[in-house]
Amino acid sequence: NRMAKLYILGAGTPTPTPTRFGSAYVIEIEGEKVMIDCGPATTHKLVQAGLWPLDIDYIFFTHHHFDHDIDYPCFLLTRFDQSIGKENQLQVFGPTLTEKITEGVIGEHGVFSHDWKARIYHPLSQKVYINRGGVLPRKAPKIRARDVGVGTVYTGNNFEVTSANAEHVQPYLDSLAYRIETKSGKSVVFTGDTQPCQSVIDLAKNADVMLCMCWDDQECMDHDGEAPGQCGTLGAARMAEEAGVKKLILVHMGPNISQHGVLEKGIGDIREVYSGQVIYSEELMAIDV
Repeated sequence: NRMAKLYILGAGTPTPTPTRFGSAYVIEIEGEKVMIDCGPATTHKLVQAGLWPLDIDYIFFTHHHFDHDIDYPCFLLTRFDQSIGKENQLQVFGPTLTEKITEGVIGEHGVFSHDWKARIYHPLSQKVYINRGGVLPRKAPKIRARDVGVGTVYTGNNFEVTSANAEHVQPYLDSLAYRIETKSGKSVVFTGDTQPCQSVIDLAKNADVMLCMCWDDQECMDHDGEAPGQCGTLGAARMAEEAGVKKLILVHMGPNISQHGVLEKGIGDIREVYSGQVIYSEELMAIDV
């Protein structure tokens, strides 16, 4: 069985800390690279992890809070800027707003259309493009973006993606969790932001890996009223245990649980509920699936 490789680019929340900020992940399957979410500084973190924007052919958004999508404009413009027109067309999937945001950023009248138009028409930009190996005329960016719901989202040669409803901040934003099944039989679940719920447990049944949000120590969350709409230590552990997940990777970690003491307590609490392997994610971590 060939391994799939998982890169944790963003392991944090909307609160910037020196070590974590926002959500973003890449999974490499048989050479194809799939990005899930595109939070703050994703494009830079991608390169720090040894990857390159032109190698990403798919993006799946869990939902459209800024800590999951704010670097999307940067990623699209970087991918276009560095291109010599030979990469695969980028395919983007996500809940409601995915098409609107894509068009709004980089479409013919998008808020950043001035950038790509300058690069297409200015002689200096044309020269840089030619020197890189491009052939004029340079074409406008073309992205295949699609709003998707629950069910089978994408089927390719090497992997299939299915989605389920994630209970987060409805009705204000639609949120999805994704399960990626590789041809070689590996399965990885990205919960996105969610409270413990049956739809995500069902999606994650017997998965090899589940990346689950873990905002804080469960007792703190229950005490300060921040438990609804998201997972803490015990919420994540219970979902993983009930789904029979082999490996639980905790992501979307808030500033409090990122501290020693709270972190170790959290591991202890999870251990009492969940019998599989637990990993607290660090940014730029690479994990074999």
